[in-house]
Amino acid sequence: MSALDRFFDLKGRGTTAATELRGAAATFLTMAYILVANAGILAAAGVPRESVIACTALAAGICCVLMGLIANFPLALASGMGLNAVLAFEVVKVTGSWQTAMGLVVLDGIVVLALVICGLREAVMESIPRDLRLATGAGIGFFIAFIGAVNARMVIVPGGTVAVLSGNPDAVLPPVTYGSLSNPDTAIAVLGLLVTAFLVARRVKGAIVLGILISTVAALIVGVAKIPEKISAPSFEVVFQADVTDALRGVFAGNLLPLLFAFLMVDFFDTLGTATAVAEQAGLRDEKGAIPGLHRILLVDSASASIGGFCGVSSVTSYIESAAGVAEGARTGLHTVLVGVFFLLAVFLAPIAAIVPFAATTPALILVGFLMCAQIAKIDFKELDTAIPAFVTLVTLPITYSICHGIGYGFITYTAIKVLSLKFREVHPLMYGITAAFAAYFIWGAA
Repeated sequence: MSALDRFFDLKGRGTTAATELRGAAATFLTMAYILVANAGILAAAGVPRESVIACTALAAGICCVLMGLIANFPLALASGMGLNAVLAFEVVKVTGSWQTAMGLVVLDGIVVLALVICGLREAVMESIPRDLRLATGAGIGFFIAFIGAVNARMVIVPGGTVAVLSGNPDAVLPPVTYGSLSNPDTAIAVLGLLVTAFLVARRVKGAIVLGILISTVAALIVGVAKIPEKISAPSFEVVFQADVTDALRGVFAGNLLPLLFAFLMVDFFDTLGTATAVAEQAGLRDEKGAIPGLHRILLVDSASASIGGFCGVSSVTSYIESAAGVAEGARTGLHTVLVGVFFLLAVFLAPIAAIVPFAATTPALILVGFLMCAQIAKIDFKELDTAIPAFVTLVTLPITYSICHGIGYGFITYTAIKVLSLKFREVHPLMYGITAAFAAYFIWGAA
């Protein structure tokens, strides 16, 4: 048995180094969009764009390697979409500078890390009813399939809706509708979906990676993707620019406290949902339903938020796109280390990694979403006390475009049903605290 096999327990988890490499390629290709997307979003807040591309890859590479080596779990990390937009378009307006906003991200990571060390975050995971955990995984499946459809412009916001809502926010209009194959991106995405679906249905090894590569070639042929003209040297000017001192002043003064609370809620629960979904799909839960090494997973994830802040690229968090690697057979931290290596190489080759367009990765997201939705079959729909909250989670998680909100609405529904049924003792004490925290967040922190 090789040292690699012993360290990552490849044989024990029914995988091989080649399978982990194939899974890592699938995960990296579905996550590579963050290099350009994060730079585009943070540039709106004044963060130097070219430096963000390199430093996004650097932060993701470091955090993925840490997750793989410390937690031995197939969960890759990078700057979180959603949190970066909140930072760029909302937090910076309050803090006055992107440096102070990044300082707030560092504080967020430190606080969540302290909660992990004292055991609270892990205890919260164990207090969640099984049906709600299953619904979270399946709901995330719907969510990432929806993300894929939106990125491919298979789903769009009607132009008329945008125009009417801009003048009358209270108007009731269809929020989304279908796209058109006359759009080259949509056409490439649908072609890729058909090809990848065929490969998955035929159980071809590397189906998702092959689908991404075929879609990328097609995108290059029709001009949806382009080969970069030159590769410039990476810039690291945004590293260590986070102003933690100014962020602390703002928190103690009270004006930044609601923003810190919002970051904490999203970071705290997004990863719980993501780790649950990946563990369910990979079959990595033990006989009691617990995730092996959960404490180490949460430690690395919490520290990663601060690493992202120090690198100037917003909060680094766990990515549900890791499910693409799991779908290819990845089961260990070797997968995550290899994803980290790909990101570290991308520090110097970011323009090449950015060749892969949204249209080429969306079929992978849609099909991985399909695989994750299999968890629905395990939910006990006869037990209405948990089935109804599970359904609320399944519905609200993709529709609100937020893992945190989907989990929160499910928890609130669960606790309310139990309390109104006078079944107080059936609710874990932590669930009462979590429900109250979500209610407070939805009223005051998520506006």
